[in-house]
Amino acid sequence: MRSPLWVLMLPAVLSFPDSFAQKIKKNDKPVVDNLQKHIRFLSNDDLEGRRSGSKGEQVADSYVSDQFKTIGLQPKGTNSSWLQDFEIYDGKDYSASALTFEGESISTNDFFPFPASPQKSVKEQPSIALREKGVPWFLDLKEILTTSANNPHFDVWGFVEKISKDYAKKGATALFVYNTSTYEDGLSFEPKSKGATLPIPVVCVNKNVTTKYFADESATIDVDLKVAFTDKKRVAHNVVGYVDNGAKQTIIIGAHLDHLGHGEDGGTLGTNAGKNEIYNGADDNASGVAAVIELARMLKAAKFKNNNYLFIAFSGEELGLLGSKYFTEHPTVDLSSVNYMINLDMVGRLNDSNKALMIGGYGTSPSWNKYLTSVSDSKYFTVKYDSSGVGPSDHTSFYRKDIPVLFFFTGLHGDYHKPSDDFDKINYDGEFFIVKYIYNVIGATNKEAKLTFTKTTESQTSTSAKFSVTLGIMPDYSFNGNGVRLDGVSDGRPAQKAGLQPGDVITKLGADSVLSLENYMQALGKYKKGDKAPLKYKRGDKEISTEVTF
Repeated sequence: MRSPLWVLMLPAVLSFPDSFAQKIKKNDKPVVDNLQKHIRFLSNDDLEGRRSGSKGEQVADSYVSDQFKTIGLQPKGTNSSWLQDFEIYDGKDYSASALTFEGESISTNDFFPFPASPQKSVKEQPSIALREKGVPWFLDLKEILTTSANNPHFDVWGFVEKISKDYAKKGATALFVYNTSTYEDGLSFEPKSKGATLPIPVVCVNKNVTTKYFADESATIDVDLKVAFTDKKRVAHNVVGYVDNGAKQTIIIGAHLDHLGHGEDGGTLGTNAGKNEIYNGADDNASGVAAVIELARMLKAAKFKNNNYLFIAFSGEELGLLGSKYFTEHPTVDLSSVNYMINLDMVGRLNDSNKALMIGGYGTSPSWNKYLTSVSDSKYFTVKYDSSGVGPSDHTSFYRKDIPVLFFFTGLHGDYHKPSDDFDKINYDGEFFIVKYIYNVIGATNKEAKLTFTKTTESQTSTSAKFSVTLGIMPDYSFNGNGVRLDGVSDGRPAQKAGLQPGDVITKLGADSVLSLENYMQALGKYKKGDKAPLKYKRGDKEISTEVTF
């Protein structure tokens, strides 16, 4: 399960893999053994946390596709393969940039352009100390770092960006930033940094370059600079298998295969965060993938032939539902024929004491009440329902296509998004009963017509008191531009009342420019219920101003 900002602020909910209260029948033992085999393999250190697009995830892809093949599924990815490829934006690469001082080439290890710099070339002979129009200027951070040493809120990035705009107005054609103080400036190339393009290139050089070329501030220096960026991308894969029963409608059953790798993309929690440990993600979400594999085995052999079955192991969920969104935009079956979608995310930690199983999407079809209650058994679970069709997992992508969904989840726990989410903490017997329950739900719908879809009231994305209001939007996490693009807008919420639609890009909220989801959330945190705020957004090439009332 991906980790949006609201999840980071939730308290830990502890659960333990005690032996499950209900006895497993002898005929069901092979399914339990298979679940354990799948989860142990997928959460092994050798797969290095299954980061989207990584070699470890490719090993997991092969494992799942081999399981699908053994079961007898048909490949239903791209070009009749098991895999559906899609690209993940990995930020900017500045290796095509070049810099020479006094005719000597500077290694890209010794300088970097700010990611918001424009791509252009500058060739001049400026004086380091003099600031004349039409040439590059130089900025030593020594003074500002010294005066701000005791200010924990000082933002060196913001300072440099602000001063570069001021220098550009005064005639600078580029800005070289360096640091002769003993204080660390904390500047490094941030490939995924977002922001409005600066008016001039801003280049940071290290102390070796500074010592060699900038020691004499009265000197004139030959400068030849080229700032050029390319986009870094990596390829990830959804794994897709199909049971063709010749039916008019198809049920999709999915779970995300990716996890956090070594923490390269963030989202890690706990004291080990950032220490390059392996995040194996046994519960999140090897447990869901294992359940999908076993449901595929069971449904392939079942007599439930009124539906076809499509099984998908998604990638990119932890990065913002990228794989499921890609699938719904590039489906390998006709989405209009899809009966409903079931999503399993973190189903391996059923707690013996409260037996709590959470099922989301309850309100996405009027039929769910009948089917879910007709096959439930209170001795296995205490079921808690959530009507909303959206949430921090892949069913949201299908709900956005007006498809009824169900989301199965056994709850957060103290190992969530930590290296300690390992296979030995899974409640395998408990997961088996969840698999059996889902199988029975599918069986109950077998002879019925295609389920009716209904829109639901969408849960507020923030549950923290820090965010007391919401616009009622679903951000598009795959958007790489400036601003927050809307993937969905909730009925009756402030954004819809203000006229916003899916596809719009919010660029300003109140006095705050919105460059990314992070500063959108920061801006949102300034308001309380009843407040009004001006809002700017783009619809295509048109910029629109409006007002929202929270």
